[in-house]
Amino acid sequence: MSLTSWGMYPRIKNKKTSLKSLQKLKEYMSQSNEFISFGNGRSYGDSAINEEILHVRQYNHFLEFDEERGHLTCQAGVLLSDILDSVVKRGWFLKVTPGTKLITVGGAIASDVHGKNHHIEGCFSECVEEFSIMLEDGEISTCKKGDELFLATCGGMGLTGVILTATISLKRINSQYIRQKTIKTSNLQETFDAFEAHSEQPYSVAWIDCLAKDENLGKCLLMVGDFADDGDLNYKSKKKFSIPFNFPSFALNTLSVKAFNWLYYAKAPNGVSKQKVGIDTFFYPLDAIGNWNRIYGKNGFTQYQFILPKDVSYDGLKEILTKISESGKGSFLAVLKLYGEENENYLSFPIEGYSLALDFKIEDGLFELLDELDEIVVKYDGRIYLTKDVRVSEDTFERGYPQIDKFREYRKKNNMREKFNSLQSKRVNI
Repeated sequence: MSLTSWGMYPRIKNKKTSLKSLQKLKEYMSQSNEFISFGNGRSYGDSAINEEILHVRQYNHFLEFDEERGHLTCQAGVLLSDILDSVVKRGWFLKVTPGTKLITVGGAIASDVHGKNHHIEGCFSECVEEFSIMLEDGEISTCKKGDELFLATCGGMGLTGVILTATISLKRINSQYIRQKTIKTSNLQETFDAFEAHSEQPYSVAWIDCLAKDENLGKCLLMVGDFADDGDLNYKSKKKFSIPFNFPSFALNTLSVKAFNWLYYAKAPNGVSKQKVGIDTFFYPLDAIGNWNRIYGKNGFTQYQFILPKDVSYDGLKEILTKISESGKGSFLAVLKLYGEENENYLSFPIEGYSLALDFKIEDGLFELLDELDEIVVKYDGRIYLTKDVRVSEDTFERGYPQIDKFREYRKKNNMREKFNSLQSKRVNI
């Protein structure tokens, strides 16, 4: 069975080798041609897909936990969910977490993932104290902040070597609950005003109705919050139900998306509402639905995520949302987030500004629409997120990443381009 990304596109034949020991990995490294590391298959595009795949999921042991300082050392195949099951009851949480806990630590570093608190805490690399990585010659290097290999690997999409272990710092908490405030807005200007008014909140994220038009363009439900302080740390992962089969492609269409968006927006009371919700509900709502990617049908889907500089985010988002609304190819999963300052890593995605992420099923005319959106993103000096991408051109990609030549040169100088490659790296020439 071939491995695919979470988007189930593209599908190619590939050979899988599992990482079980360092000795076996050294042998594999010396005998293999090019390959790419693959974690838990939660990246959306082709960044972890190639004809040869090294599956690191089984390399997943906890190695050390300093409970006083909140420093955890583990192997790269450990899932964020494994960490939460172990540390929340001890009063710790991840400093930075994306919208799914079902990714590996190695994948979090390779994508330099971010979450609902980037404007406060930055990317995942901010909490990485050090990591070890096997290079193309089989040697193991330990990296710390400031090392060039650190700058290239965090956000480097697995193209600098095989991440083996990592030590990460955690965040002290005193509850498994979040005090959540939901703000309902009527248009894009209200949405931006709400984000700015609540920018001091540690966590913020908005669901946005990407099919709304005219005076309602950009209406949203903005959720902000922080951990409660009630001493309740009795955390247990929420039980989930699974989608048992691929939905027929026609099930997801303009009418069904409009209906979902109307119902979701209408359920929230007008103005501001408050409630206390659990960790899984606030941070990982989709993880409660197993195999939710099957909703998009057997042809799969892609997530289009871009970010624009803060001073032009309003104009750029207005133009892009108008284009999407007119196309009728809207997404019922449209997420808007506020970001803080850019870090120094060569290929990390975030810059100070606003990001929008939208899921689209693979269908005729989609890539043409996304090409048009690319033009707007480039026009406003934005960039595309590689972890979600499956089709962006080399030109569009590199225009958003000013340090791309530095990354390419580092790969070339250290003979990494001959060993570590994905379909994506070859498509955008990195």
